[in-house]
Amino acid sequence: MDVTTPILKCAKLCVGYGDVSVMKDISFTLERGKILAIVGPSGCGKSTLMRVLGGLDEPMSGSCELLGVDLSQADSRAREATLRQSGFLFQGSALFSSLTLRENIEMPMREFLKISSSQIRQLAEYKLACVGLSDAIDKLPSEISGGMAKRAGIARAMALDPEILFLDEPSAGLDPLTSERLDDLILKVRESFNTSIVLVSHEVPSILHTADYCVYLDSDTLTMGAYAPPKDFLDPKSHAKAHSFFSRVVTPK
Repeated sequence: MDVTTPILKCAKLCVGYGDVSVMKDISFTLERGKILAIVGPSGCGKSTLMRVLGGLDEPMSGSCELLGVDLSQADSRAREATLRQSGFLFQGSALFSSLTLRENIEMPMREFLKISSSQIRQLAEYKLACVGLSDAIDKLPSEISGGMAKRAGIARAMALDPEILFLDEPSAGLDPLTSERLDDLILKVRESFNTSIVLVSHEVPSILHTADYCVYLDSDTLTMGAYAPPKDFLDPKSHAKAHSFFSRVVTPK
């Protein structure tokens, strides 16, 4: 992808299920190497929007370009090539319980990379080292903590060196210290690999610490209420509902 091409570009995007619109009039552009947080009240469609942005679901109307490709209009080859440059962390990490952490990371590599088994093993161990799990490569998901599982999920999402990561509630269910360490890991991934990141979150301190931009979804109007750097919403003169959401904390990280 041309580095000048936005990693994401949406215009009048409408998302939902079947004939039911969940959120409409979503328009924004995200530059390569930036972190975007999708926020709003519970049930407003944050995860639904992220799935459409990542090409997992079709939009109801409007356009959404990922890495310069409108996946709803692309042929199967272009769609597959684009999705291969994306990594996903779903809620609960979605690790295969019968596989070790190393085997979990190796799975997408074995499917898509034409390299030897020893090289795949080395790459998987490197990805786990990047997220601080070198000592847990042979453990099963049931043998590690929730925070470690989230880090392992990020390692698997990074398996194919994607241009962009989609993280759904990465800090959900974690204690404050573990959540802060995960925030630092997200920033480390962006800085080390110039990876663009889209995350869904309701954790205000985490959003303020990590995100460059924020999409605020208004559950009353079912539209994108605002798009700006999250710290802008700490200003009482900013978008009223977004300010109310972000002013739940006194001081950002």
